[in-house]
Amino acid sequence: MRVKKFDQINVLPFIDIMLVLLVVVLTTASFVAKGTIPVDLPEASSKKAPTQKMKSIVIKSDGEIYFEDKKVKKGELKRILSKLNPKEDAILIKSDAKSRFQSFVMVIDMLKSDGFKKISIETKQ
Repeated sequence: MRVKKFDQINVLPFIDIMLVLLVVVLTTASFVAKGTIPVDLPEASSKKAPTQKMKSIVIKSDGEIYFEDKKVKKGELKRILSKLNPKEDAILIKSDAKSRFQSFVMVIDMLKSDGFKKISIETKQ
């Protein structure tokens, strides 16, 4: 029996497999969550987009506070804010429309006591 020389490779099955994998990846990618904290923002008539990169503080409807998508307690938030530069760093507050106003006031009070002047509140139009 004579051994056949292997000098070619059939790539058509590989192309078919790659197309199937591409379809699977694109289909499942559309179901992946955005990775953001769901907050029902209050409405406002005017809306201005932020001009620089801002540190975000999110207040959920149940009173939980997140700094840069990481859940923090009141004391932790105070410690984190004390490490930031109030003259350089801008803060964006996203407060749920159904959250207690006291949580919002507490965050604003922390920011003001640390000397932050660049504070924005995100709303939906």
